[in-house]
Amino acid sequence: MPSWFLDPWPWYVAGPLIGLTVPLLLIIGNKSFGISSSLRHVCAACMPAKIPFFQYDWKKEIWNLFFVFGVGVGGYLAAHFLSSGAAPIVDPRLTAELSTYGVQEAKALVPLDLFSWESLTTTRGLIMMIGGGFLVGFGTRYAGGCTSGHAIMGLSNLQWPSLVATCCFMAGGFIMANLILPYLLKL
Repeated sequence: MPSWFLDPWPWYVAGPLIGLTVPLLLIIGNKSFGISSSLRHVCAACMPAKIPFFQYDWKKEIWNLFFVFGVGVGGYLAAHFLSSGAAPIVDPRLTAELSTYGVQEAKALVPLDLFSWESLTTTRGLIMMIGGGFLVGFGTRYAGGCTSGHAIMGLSNLQWPSLVATCCFMAGGFIMANLILPYLLKL
């Protein structure tokens, strides 16, 4: 397999390829791109309760479930068959800063000190994985979509709510990375 296929692609190649999914979905089937709505479709299919939010024809959106399934399968195939096996390249300044908090350099995709089953037994791990997962899920529902739906699909359609949501996602990320995360890593 050629090395250009196994190595990470530069932003100016990968970005337009991701961006081209928007017009492709619109042209082929008048569909909107987004990942978080798939959870709603799964709940609507699996929950017989009479909750109004789940009372719609989810079968019209089954393509979205296949899309999300394809993302998962593609990620698995890429990780197991198209990976060089080398540890991810991390800026040495970030590695040095994380080591001051007791976080070892990542030998996998993420630092196992922060994201592993063993880290769930620590306060830091519980806050980061359980608390962070709840906040991401709550924020996605509150914003009416996820980052891919708003930043890729919504902005390309010039939707004002998507611009506001994307700006809030970015501001939240900056605040988390620079103010809250250093405090959490000290726990």
